Amino acid sequence: MIKLKWKMRIGRSGFGLSVCLACLLLAPRVSAQTASANKNDDPLHQLNNSVRALVKRVTPSVVQVLVTGYGPVQGSRGDTNLVLGKQQSIGSGVIVDPDGYIVTNAHVLRGAHRVQVNIPAMDSETPGGTPGGRGRTVEARIVGSDSEIDLALLKIEGKGLSALPLGDYNKLRQGEVVFAFGSPEGLQDSVTMGVVSAAARQRDADSPMVYVQTDAPINPGNSGGPLVNVDGELVGINTFILTQGGGNEGLGFAIPSATVAFAYPQLRRYGHVHRGETGLGVQAITPSLAAGLKLAGDWGVIISDVGPGSPAAAAGLKVQDIITGIDGRPVDNLPSLGTRLFMRRGGEKIKLDVLRGAEKLSFDVLVVELPHDFDRLADLADPDKSLVAKLGIVGLEIDPKLAATLPGLRVSSGVIVAAKAADPSVDTSLDTGDVIHALNGAQIENMAELRSALDHLAPNTPVVLQIERDGRLMFVSFEID
Repeated sequence: MIKLKWKMRIGRSGFGLSVCLACLLLAPRVSAQTASANKNDDPLHQLNNSVRALVKRVTPSVVQVLVTGYGPVQGSRGDTNLVLGKQQSIGSGVIVDPDGYIVTNAHVLRGAHRVQVNIPAMDSETPGGTPGGRGRTVEARIVGSDSEIDLALLKIEGKGLSALPLGDYNKLRQGEVVFAFGSPEGLQDSVTMGVVSAAARQRDADSPMVYVQTDAPINPGNSGGPLVNVDGELVGINTFILTQGGGNEGLGFAIPSATVAFAYPQLRRYGHVHRGETGLGVQAITPSLAAGLKLAGDWGVIISDVGPGSPAAAAGLKVQDIITGIDGRPVDNLPSLGTRLFMRRGGEKIKLDVLRGAEKLSFDVLVVELPHDFDRLADLADPDKSLVAKLGIVGLEIDPKLAATLPGLRVSSGVIVAAKAADPSVDTSLDTGDVIHALNGAQIENMAELRSALDHLAPNTPVVLQIERDGRLMFVSFEID
């Protein structure tokens, strides 16, 4: 019995020891699970996880734009003569089409002789949570550019790339959280966070262009990169900052996604932007203007000009009409009217609500498309006679009559690119409006010399064209198969 009692006592003690040991082993695991659950419920950790997920989703669509060109450099030993040297600059861009179309700022590409794009590698993440790998650098060609709205379109070879969707600018509101992506000071794959300071800010009171103002830090190198909302949609293209010291002071500005949506298909199709015209001139109403004209209110938008014979005149609009609405949306200041009035395509109709004295009126105004200077060149060219198949262009020989229509032309001879072939056999990086002055060092003055020089080239021969683009001379190099 005693022996039996002793055995029983040992058995109970062993059981209790096992339970206690199990509790000790399980306690850290349960504690960790509880801590993890608490973190998932914590709003700060939820925000942290949401931001990380957004950045991981957006970053593959953001590229670094590497531009090489020539410009004035500092001479040595106090030399005052102009010295030209190779210059390199870095900007940003965003993939907007999986087939390799990239939107950036026109000013990023100014004076470019060569454009390359660095695409980030996002196949893995390092322990620190940063994108792994150095990415890959590929050649890019300029498809189109518009300096007035400061947008340009690049094309790289690629399929199935990660493209960023465009957000609805009409839904953007002050105070929304946004993220600025890009390569500030050349630091690729950077992201900053802020809010929309103003959804429609004018830089110039007399200009219809409006911008998204944000306090998300933007610095040199961010130009051309996307401003993104919490849904991972592009709401703007980071463009410029207002600063006293050269760095970010919380005053960053982005081109609205509505402007990008308007310009992108035209840059892709034509290489430039076709603008609609109504014949209206508008101004913001100021207290002094309202007092002088004895207006009922000292705010809003007034029609200052109606072009003779314009669509606005045909619709019945008059100077001093006060615009109160456009397409059913209220108008109380010039920014609220800007993009909706001027970013229109030919053939569209705009409904304007106006106040004429005490009378409320509505007008349907037709938008007509203004011809572009380069469109006039295409009209002059005969596609059959003017085709230069080996370059994939339609060219025009510059004679005195044509030269007179091209102000600022530095050399009044050569062949101007009137249009690009639909399916070029070689990528020359030539744009509409480029003027070819030389081929492999030999001067080109007319179409006959250009064709003759091309015909004498052996297969796979390197070709260097000296061209004039926007008043600047540059070289374009490629190979003809």
